[in-house]
Amino acid sequence: MTDTSRRESGSGRPAAGGGFAVVEMFTSQGCNSCPPAEELLSEIDRDARERAERVYALGFHVDYWDHLGWADPYGDRAHTLRQEAYARAFGSGGLYTPQMVVNGTVEFVGSDRRAASSAITSALGEAAATSLALSVRDADGSTGDGRRVMVDYQAGRLPEGAVLNVAVVQRGLENDVPRGENAGRRLRQDGVVRAFTSAKLVRGDGRVELAVPPDLDPRHASVVGYVQNDADKTIVGAAAVEVPA
Repeated sequence: MTDTSRRESGSGRPAAGGGFAVVEMFTSQGCNSCPPAEELLSEIDRDARERAERVYALGFHVDYWDHLGWADPYGDRAHTLRQEAYARAFGSGGLYTPQMVVNGTVEFVGSDRRAASSAITSALGEAAATSLALSVRDADGSTGDGRRVMVDYQAGRLPEGAVLNVAVVQRGLENDVPRGENAGRRLRQDGVVRAFTSAKLVRGDGRVELAVPPDLDPRHASVVGYVQNDADKTIVGAAAVEVPA
């Protein structure tokens, strides 16, 4: 990854005012109900890019389907723990895939197009409570398998108990699935979370560091940041930075 100037949707200004939608989907290549939801997430991502809308698609691959014989290459226990935190906040008491969560406040089955459209439209119609701007660069001495990136941020008014979530997401990933419920299928996925970290915010500016996988293609990768109230999970601000090749 190379150094970029601070920008949000092509602008150097912090994102503020207009609405945004952070679309988190909990999914797995081991779940045969997930491919339709993956297709929907890809459509959401593509439409947002074409319309220059502040909609950020993130696919969190969980690990609890791995026992069926196919270990999702993008699965991570940390993603399962994040979904568990949402389950506690929503009072649902259980996990399922595919699950879509918009702005940390509404959840539904990830393949439900009507619910997704309604939630995203509603989110875009609400003003962001917190501005956020990001810039990204390679960390000093970061090479090869040891690549790390530094993400600088500037945030506006912070809610009590605010955390900054930062994800590196990749588009256009494809792989064959030889085992499990999707055995014999070739899956294409966008918005796949390849690296993720959360940091408590005590001030409006700072820096976080992430380790990125060596096979990440920066030509199809973005850094998405979003400010969240850790108590009720409401997301109050978001921004993204495209990562040039």
